[in-house]
This record gives sequence, structure tokens and C-alpha cells, in this order.
Amino acid sequence: MAGGVTPLQGGMLPDTIAGLLPFGGLAADVVASLLGAFLIANFLLINTAFAGPWAKRKITAAFTDRIAVNRIGPFGLFVIVADAVRLLSKELIIPEGADRPAWDLGPLLIPFSALLGFAVIPMGSGLQLADPETGLAFAFAASSIASLGLIMMGYASNNKYSLLGGLRAVASNIAYEIPLIVTGISVVLFTGTLQMSAIVEAQRTALVSVAGVTIPQWFAFVNPFAFALFVVANVAEVGRNPFDIPEAPTEIVAGYQTEYSSVYFVLIYLGEFIHIFLGGAIAATLFLGGPAGPGPAALGIVWFTAKIWAFFLLTQWLRSAVPRLRVDQFIEIGWKGMLVLSFANLVLTAVIVGVITTL
Repeated sequence: MAGGVTPLQGGMLPDTIAGLLPFGGLAADVVASLLGAFLIANFLLINTAFAGPWAKRKITAAFTDRIAVNRIGPFGLFVIVADAVRLLSKELIIPEGADRPAWDLGPLLIPFSALLGFAVIPMGSGLQLADPETGLAFAFAASSIASLGLIMMGYASNNKYSLLGGLRAVASNIAYEIPLIVTGISVVLFTGTLQMSAIVEAQRTALVSVAGVTIPQWFAFVNPFAFALFVVANVAEVGRNPFDIPEAPTEIVAGYQTEYSSVYFVLIYLGEFIHIFLGGAIAATLFLGGPAGPGPAALGIVWFTAKIWAFFLLTQWLRSAVPRLRVDQFIEIGWKGMLVLSFANLVLTAVIVGVITTL
């Protein structure tokens, strides 16, 4: 441990579970992987259950000086159960002329892509499903599957407003996904690897000590410009204000999800919030030391959870304080602003790394 920063506690979660099983071989590996995926998925679903129906309302009310849910259970917490019962008990209305295979598959891809992205995220305390050498590329690729679901929902609904919403969503994802990935590559230039655990490990050392306070070598401190770019592109990628134009109800009803109700609406809503946490998880891994933080290594999952909730808090703050952009402004900022700045940051980072290497 360097500079009071907790290192990543080793061991993949499936390996730990396999060691506890009474049998071995391929069967143990398969069962351990499934159990590990089940545990991490439920951890994320529990966080999402608190974030969506309850925390979002409480945070927005605090920012806008209003009263949020406070009647159903202590602090209004039982609104989570009430919302679940209300939404799941609604009738699933299928629009006439809908393309059923695509219409049914679209909502499933949204939460699936976000959960798949978490497979390579080191959460601390030994909670990581897999650690491939191409982990960062896998996380970006997995999250991009959601774009396919959005266009499928818009097309299959047989509704022109849904189709426009799907097209807007994909256009916005492409406009900000490229700057997001390019900015992430600037971190790879520093570490020389795409492996998520190695990126976290590279941030363990102390950057500087000032008046007895040790500042860790998190890339948010090493390259704050890249961190700011990544956060802005990330907010746009998950569709939060001021970049929520793909489903802006004031302009195109509810966008790609207009024709969805009941359990399918729950899946879309669930996937949206898991994607927010995935965006926070990737940002925390690349720029904030992942699960690193003061104290023993067992607290890694606590620090990791705090960091992804901090990103969620940021999105809710923006949602309450910043008006949405017009679609032309939104796309123009992505292609003419964020893309240029992300490549400029990449070139500058390459020059700095090259100079440091030659010294």
C-alpha cells in the first residue's frame, strides 16, 4: 500500500467461489462463474432499485427545494416496492403492426449490455468476474450493445415518434461514444495496457505529498483535462441533462420507449440506471483509482460504491440545474467540440508520455 491508498485485493470472484465448492473441474468453474455473475448482478440491481424510484426523487427534490416521497415507509423507502408493483401489474400493450421479435428483444438488450460491461470492472474486495487483457475494450463494446436495442425499439414500435427517438439516441451515442473512447485511450497511453486491474494498479503509488497529505496518482489528478472530457462525454452517453434529447418528452413524447409499458418499461428504466452506474464505474476505474481508498483492502467495495454513487449524484445535479440542449446543439458539441478536444488531449498525452519515457 502506497500513500494510504488501498491496493486492489487480488483474486477473481469465480475463483474464490470455486474454492468453496465441494466439487472441482469444469462443473465447478461453470457454477462458480454463474454464482459470481448472480451476486454482482444483484448488487447492481439493489443499487438501481434505490437509485431509480427513491434516490432520484429525493436528490431532485433537495436540489429544487421540494418535498419528495415521504409517505410510504420510513423516508419513503417503500415507494420502491410500490413502484415495482404498480409498473409490473400494468397491462403490456403491444402496438398494432409491431415487429414482435425486435420489439421484444430491444428492452432486454438495454440492461443486458450494462450488466455485461460490469463483468470486467474491478470492484474491490475480490469482486471481479473476469480480468482479460482487453478489459477496457470489452467494457466499451458491451455498453455499446445498448445502441442496437435503442434502434430496434424505435423501429419495431411502428411509431414515427419512436423511430425518431431511436435515431436521435443512436446519433447521440455515436457523437459522444467516440470522444469517450478516445479519452479513455489517453489513460492507456499512461499505463500501456487495457487490463482493468492493471490500470487500477498503476494508480496505487503516491503522486505527491503536501503538508503530510498524500495525493494518490489517480489519473484524474495526473490529467484533469482528460477526466473532465470523460465525465462530460459519459453524461452524454448515458443520456442525462443537458444531453437527454433522445427521449425528451417535451419534443418527441417519450422517444424510443413511447410504446412500451409494464415489464418492458421496467427493463428500459432499469437498464438506463445500470448504464449510469456503469459509466461511473468506468470513470472510477480509469481516473479515480477504482476501489482504492483509505483503510483496509476489505473496504474496496465501499469506496467503489461511493464513487459510482458520486457519479449518479452528479447526473441528478445536472438534471435539476441545467436545461437540455436542442438536438442540433447537442450533436454539434459532440462532433465539433468533444471529438476535437479528445484527439487534442490524446496527442498531448502521447507527447508527455514520450518525453517522460526518454528522460
